[in-house]
Amino acid sequence: MLLMRNLLYWLILSVSAILMFLCVIPAMLFRQGPNKVGRAWARLLLWCLKNIIGLKYEVQGQEHIPSAPAIICAKHQSGWETLALQEIFPLQIYVAKKELFKIPFFGWGLKLAKTIGIDRKAGAKATQQLMQQGLARKNEGFWITIFPEGTRVKAGTRGKYKLGAARMAKLFEMDLVPVAHNSGEYWPRNSFLKYPGTVQVVIGEPVRHDSGDEVALMARCEEWIEAQQEQISGVGPCFDASLKAP
Repeated sequence: MLLMRNLLYWLILSVSAILMFLCVIPAMLFRQGPNKVGRAWARLLLWCLKNIIGLKYEVQGQEHIPSAPAIICAKHQSGWETLALQEIFPLQIYVAKKELFKIPFFGWGLKLAKTIGIDRKAGAKATQQLMQQGLARKNEGFWITIFPEGTRVKAGTRGKYKLGAARMAKLFEMDLVPVAHNSGEYWPRNSFLKYPGTVQVVIGEPVRHDSGDEVALMARCEEWIEAQQEQISGVGPCFDASLKAP
């Protein structure tokens, strides 16, 4: 039964991705039009996850979301958060690897929606790309979402936190909003199957951009996120019990 539900979800995703791209093209005539189409598509997929798969979510700390645009600094365990953060936070732009732009329809839509594309093999040039594109998106009124570990990590594990988010915070004078969640326990990395349950999302108090240097800002985000991960991890069906501290 779970397999059939997942097949239905993937069918809806595939068909709606094409329709979404076709809607994005005329939406380019309007300010932030492609991004609003993308958010509507994300909400459709979240509805499908809830009503077809049985995958829901709960949010703690919504009162910490600031009124001014900020940089969302989130844990990255699956594709789920790329959808849910669009529903939880105001209109935003993602920082993503440039290779995603090559994916038919979905990737093309990302590019039209002004996603910040980074060539991870470019070294120092990648940082320059991040700063240039990020400043342009800030000036357009967008929030910016970045996964500081740079890639998806298995639920219960920690990647290396990079300084890109903190550098943007300092340069753009935008606060950092740390976000923890346990989506990987229901939507494992690179898994076809998604599992029913309730993802826990925790939003922390903003880390002010003027409260320290880049290293200090990132350290505060990492410390808070990982502390929260310990509190909310170990409840989903796909969590590796061997990773849970005794």
